[in-house]
Amino acid sequence: MLLHMSTWPEITAYLQRSQTVVIPIGSNEQHGPTGLLGTDWLCPEIIAHEAERNSDILVAPTFNIGMAQHHLAFPGTITLRPSTFIAAIGDWARSLAAHGFTRLYFLNGHGGNVASIEAAFSEIYAEASFARRDLGYALRLRNWWELPGVKSLAESQFPVAHGTHATPSEIAITQWRYPEHIKQAACDPAVAPSGPIREAADFRRRHADGRMGSDPLQASPDKGGELVATAVRGLAEDVLIGW
Repeated sequence: MLLHMSTWPEITAYLQRSQTVVIPIGSNEQHGPTGLLGTDWLCPEIIAHEAERNSDILVAPTFNIGMAQHHLAFPGTITLRPSTFIAAIGDWARSLAAHGFTRLYFLNGHGGNVASIEAAFSEIYAEASFARRDLGYALRLRNWWELPGVKSLAESQFPVAHGTHATPSEIAITQWRYPEHIKQAACDPAVAPSGPIREAADFRRRHADGRMGSDPLQASPDKGGELVATAVRGLAEDVLIGW
């Protein structure tokens, strides 16, 4: 069930049987010469939308702009400052909790979001702690590549040069869902260098075409379909436990 494709009476009815909502969250940023700018929000959205087709899961609209300041030297990247991102996550969470959702599960697609999402959670919990009251709802963060079975599958598919940005696994997922948007480009060197993440100018100097340790030309729609199927099963399990 998709929240944005539902009416408010339908959401009221859903809340009678479940108070869990999945929120895909990612970033709109460069992904090397072959990766779509939306890769980091498309991956969690694709997985969550596939999962809701076969399970009684409610999926919120995708939070598609994240913390990607280090990619700003590449055209098309859109970012929020960490402070803005933290504030926005807080407002999303409070809005959903006000309707009665007690389990807010953020399915993330961008590693650069993690610190800010966790800081947002800490801010929300601190409000309740200082007020000496129960918050009334719980927050969880899960990166899609950490869903059960996904990491081991990706390692078997791409044992060499998977890397950490513009990876063949994330690009394969978008290729599976949007084959009409598969891009072709040369990657030189074949395996990109790795390095620290600082400001945008430094990132562009270190990673001229936007990749980090990866060879995205290994991606294929078939491998993406395998990853999605595994992630969907993992999400259906994971969203029910650990609260």
